Amino acid sequence: MSNILTGMLESLKLETISQVYSSIAIDAEKHNKTYTDYLTDLASIEIEERRNKTIAKFLKKAQLPRDKLLKDFDITRIPNLSPSLLQNLQQGDFIDRCDNILIFGNPGTGKSHLAIALTREWCMQARKCLYLSAASLVQQLLIAKGKLNLNNFIKRLDKYEVLVIDDISYIPYAKEESDLLFVLLAERYEQRSLVITSNLVFSKWNQIFQDEMTTTAAIDRLVHHATILELNTESYRMNAAKIAKNYSHKSTKTEGKIDVK
Repeated sequence: MSNILTGMLESLKLETISQVYSSIAIDAEKHNKTYTDYLTDLASIEIEERRNKTIAKFLKKAQLPRDKLLKDFDITRIPNLSPSLLQNLQQGDFIDRCDNILIFGNPGTGKSHLAIALTREWCMQARKCLYLSAASLVQQLLIAKGKLNLNNFIKRLDKYEVLVIDDISYIPYAKEESDLLFVLLAERYEQRSLVITSNLVFSKWNQIFQDEMTTTAAIDRLVHHATILELNTESYRMNAAKIAKNYSHKSTKTEGKIDVK
């Protein structure tokens, strides 16, 4: 009989219930649970497992390069960044409005950490996100153009509610590359959300887009519906290096002392 029931549950695609109904029944009998309580427990377990599988799928598709958590981001180091603002962005309402998030700051201030952690939170809400370095994105755009497949490639990116472009200012772009990047930004304008991290303030974005007209047009589209986060504080890595250096210096002094007692 149990094999028949297991087969019936699997045919209904209740795979988790098919695996646990027997052990849950024993527990229900042990604690004198009603049939309704027993069914509720089974349904809850099935729903939770499906949710976990869905989240795992969205996280995999997002292609996050590292596992960074929002709780590990030290917001106290950035005086102008409020916890309520981060909480608001974490909820993802801006995605429904097709707004953007622009994260600026010096190298090592936590731009990528924040972008990854927020993207992870949106994936947990079953939002379709894709995380790419600017260098990787530009290369993919060039390849698509070379194969006369640029429009289809941009349409494939359109299925992602949030496209995260990390380190947009790290590499020098040839004009062909910056033009392709602009095409993508223009296509997503007011249609889908973008999250962009940059070391360069807007006044220096002509280093990215080569000419003043394209630079102005790109900035206008990005800023029109955007939340701008400025992480202008000391580099996390520099701060850690200073702490390590000070600790090493103190240790050396201690080791050099001779105990005369």
